[in-house]
Amino acid sequence: MPPGTDVAWCPGCGNHRLLDAVKLALVDLGIERRRLVMVSGIGQAAKAPQYLKVNMFNGLHGRALPAAFGIRMANPELVVVVESGDGDLYGEGGNHLLHAIRRNYDVTVIVHDNMVYGLTKGQASPTSRRGMKTPVQTTGVIPDAFNPMAAAIALDAPFVARAWAGDVAQTSALIREAISFRGFALVDIFQPCVVFNKQNTWQWFRDHTSPIPEGHDPSDRVEAFRLALQEDPFLLGVLYRHDGKALYEELALPLPGPLYARTTPDASKLRGLIDHFR
Repeated sequence: MPPGTDVAWCPGCGNHRLLDAVKLALVDLGIERRRLVMVSGIGQAAKAPQYLKVNMFNGLHGRALPAAFGIRMANPELVVVVESGDGDLYGEGGNHLLHAIRRNYDVTVIVHDNMVYGLTKGQASPTSRRGMKTPVQTTGVIPDAFNPMAAAIALDAPFVARAWAGDVAQTSALIREAISFRGFALVDIFQPCVVFNKQNTWQWFRDHTSPIPEGHDPSDRVEAFRLALQEDPFLLGVLYRHDGKALYEELALPLPGPLYARTTPDASKLRGLIDHFR
C-alpha cells in the first residue's frame, strides 16, 4: 500500500502478516484485477480488502457471504474472495456459512481467527476458548469454542484448511490453493489480537499448533474429521478436499456468462404475459 496509508490495525496485530500472505498469494496467481472481487463484513479483519488494489465490497456485519454469492450469481466469470473475522463469519454470519457450504458456491472464504472480537472492545467470539476472561465475560467464557473445521467437514465443505499468520509462506500457499480450488473453500487462519486477547498470543499459537501429519489423505473425510477435532496442538494445512462437487452457480444458471451479457427477453412476450395476468 502507498506510504502514509492510515492503517487501522494496532502495531503487532496478526492482520499485518495475514495481509502480506494474501498479497503474495494474489501476486502468484496473477488474476486480472478486473476479474477479482474481495468481499468483507464488519470488524478489524473486514478492513483487509481496503488495503488492496482490487474491486471490493464491504457489507453489513455478518453479511459478507450473501453479498459474495450474489456477485458470483450475477457474474460467474469473477473470482470472489471473502475476507473477514471469526466474529463476523462464525457469529453474525454463521447461518450464511452453513448454507453456503450446502450450496457449494465457487467462493474462497478467508477467516481472520483471533478468538475474540477485536473491533467492539474484546468480548468473546464463537472461537474464544472456554474460561477466557474478557471485559464482558468477566468470570470466563462458559461454552466450549465453536470448531469451524469440524463443522465444515461434517457438512462436506469441499476444501477445508487452517493456517496461522506467523508462517506467511505456508499461509500464502494455502490461500493460493484455496482460490485455485473449484468450489467453496474455507481457510481458517489464526492471528493474534495483541490488545484484547492476552491468552492466545503469538507464542501461544506457536506452542499450540503443528503441521498435519505427513501422509494424511485429505480426501479421507472420516480421518479429516478426526484431525479437525484435535485441539492441542491444532493442526495446520489442508484437512479435507473433495474435488468434483457440482457448483450451485452451474446448477441454478441455465446459461453461462454474466447476467448483463445475456439476451434480453422479447419485450412483446413480456407485455403479453402482463396482459394475461391482469
